[in-house]
Amino acid sequence: MTQSSVVSTVGNRPVRLGSRAARVLTSELARRNGATSALLVGVDAGSTVLAAAIDALLPDDRLTVIPTAGTMASALRDHISGQGPWVTERVRVVDTIDDADPADVVILGEPLTGSADETRAVIDGLAKHLAEGGVLAAATPTLPGATAGAAGELDRQGALFGVGTDLVLLNNPPIRVHRLRFTPADTAKAELLAPIDRPSSVPLTRSMRIDSNGVAAAGIALGVAALTRATRPKSKLWLLPALAAIPVAAFFRDPEREIPDDPSAIVAASDGRVLSVERLRDKRFGEQEFLRIAVFLSVFDVHINRAPVAGKVVDYFVEDGGYAAAMKPEAEHNVSAYTVLDTVHGTVVVAQRTGLIARRIVHRAPIGTLLARGERFGLIRFGSRTDVYVPADAAEPLVVPGDRVRGGVSVLARWR
Repeated sequence: MTQSSVVSTVGNRPVRLGSRAARVLTSELARRNGATSALLVGVDAGSTVLAAAIDALLPDDRLTVIPTAGTMASALRDHISGQGPWVTERVRVVDTIDDADPADVVILGEPLTGSADETRAVIDGLAKHLAEGGVLAAATPTLPGATAGAAGELDRQGALFGVGTDLVLLNNPPIRVHRLRFTPADTAKAELLAPIDRPSSVPLTRSMRIDSNGVAAAGIALGVAALTRATRPKSKLWLLPALAAIPVAAFFRDPEREIPDDPSAIVAASDGRVLSVERLRDKRFGEQEFLRIAVFLSVFDVHINRAPVAGKVVDYFVEDGGYAAAMKPEAEHNVSAYTVLDTVHGTVVVAQRTGLIARRIVHRAPIGTLLARGERFGLIRFGSRTDVYVPADAAEPLVVPGDRVRGGVSVLARWR
């Protein structure tokens, strides 16, 4: 591969990445706090992805850029030089990918729109330039028939090697960003990550978002209201679904949270009230004794779930059960999803449990994903419960039953 060989067109119309899509595509670079090497393939001087990658750089980061087909490397070097000494010290332009060193993050600057075979060849070529545990970020249009097989191939790659995927609707056309990791990542590197910015939450204000599930649910309610008014114009029944859209959307609110800087802090996985703090053994997670802290979420609580600690997702499974009220002891046997994290302190588990009303668990952290402390990884719809399991001998509890906690903010326990 010399320059970018990606054909980024749908029909005769080029696929362009807006600023929102560019930030999502470069989010893996932006979240890394340690010295990071990045390789950006297939951009020109006006690329929003190039601008986003430069904005994401920290002082110790290094970025290597390869121009897209039809763009002279010299012209791109002139553009970089015009950015000032801070940028020129950290960004270099090379003519071909063979001139680039292996990188922690590889970003494909143009969406993939070719055939499955072409897409596989591009991904295979870029994967060779990933450092151990590195991440490849690539995008593809999501509209039906928008690609000749690229979307399907990226979905296949994601099922095998994916550590995250994001749908960006605010782009023309909408695109899906895939993050792929082909070799295992070092668990300790999770400690150096900031929570990733995911477009699964739609910003309303600087401090409040609505999860995409809430946008969809509110849209359905408004659609029912419009249909009811159209079919029964003299009835006031349309007001019921119209007014219901507001509390439905509010249920899926996703406020911004200031995550504690203290590396010894184990934060709450959700908002709610502490039900129990107990020591127990669970052979599903090993022979050791765990400290389990259970938190009940009412329908009025924020239902976004966050990682209590930094770690790597090494297992995820769902167990069948009932739908008892989440505040009752029987809720331990409800339908539950278990996310198992490998951390520098040992195994940590987050259980997302359904409740009397909740019947749906959303999980967004595939096996192999590195999660930062306080990072969003899913949600539970309506009243529910989250349990956090940490090694009992390694952690000291700081909450008692009856305490109110906030996900990603309240400290449940500290590492000894």
